[in-house]
Amino acid sequence: MRLLTHAIVVAVRSHGEHGAIVRALTRDDGIQPGYVRGGHSRRLRPILLPGNLIQAEYRARSEDQLAQLSVELVHSRAPLLSEALPAAAVDWTCALTAATLPEGQAYPRLYEALDGVLAAVEAAPSAKGWATPLVRYELLLLAELGFGLDLSQCAASGATENLAYVSPRSGRAVSEAGAGEYRDRLLPLPPFLLAGGPAEWEDIYAGFRLTGHFLARDLLIERQADVLAARERLLERLRRVTR
Repeated sequence: MRLLTHAIVVAVRSHGEHGAIVRALTRDDGIQPGYVRGGHSRRLRPILLPGNLIQAEYRARSEDQLAQLSVELVHSRAPLLSEALPAAAVDWTCALTAATLPEGQAYPRLYEALDGVLAAVEAAPSAKGWATPLVRYELLLLAELGFGLDLSQCAASGATENLAYVSPRSGRAVSEAGAGEYRDRLLPLPPFLLAGGPAEWEDIYAGFRLTGHFLARDLLIERQADVLAARERLLERLRRVTR
């Protein structure tokens, strides 16, 4: 097996004294793991950082064997890791991707979306510029893995207007009128997830609450402690700068 492709590094762990096992998201072949000889060397450490875009060459004798991976840097996002808030955003987004996507299955929309979120973290003048794309990425990931929310119409009445809530059980939208006496048991549906465009922080936090509920319930059940801790670090740092 030989695969030569661009990939986004999403997870790195030590293997042996000098090597590293790297998991990277490719556009057409999904998450691909590989062993990098000398992965902890001074030359390779700056390349093997979560969020970096690399040229990856995987070589293995069979599909069942862990591939040997050779890497070249295409685009470094290392400068983001020197600032607490962007670093937390990169850490969470890559950790979520690594923890939830099965290996070897293509998710081209998620590849493009992940690259877009990371680019937004780099380019946006403030956190508000990348927080909304990050919420949408979480929503897209749920959908791509079969846990998408139905935000097309009200679960109670079938109405397509004035959708304001989401049922925490079914993941279906509920209108303002349809919520009735149950509104306090429902999750607020921020307008930017329906109409697009910018959002205020109140709506952004509502979006994080919405996606976080379903991520924890449906995708991160066995890995909540480690992976969701990265999300909590991100949200705590966001709150510090938006109070």
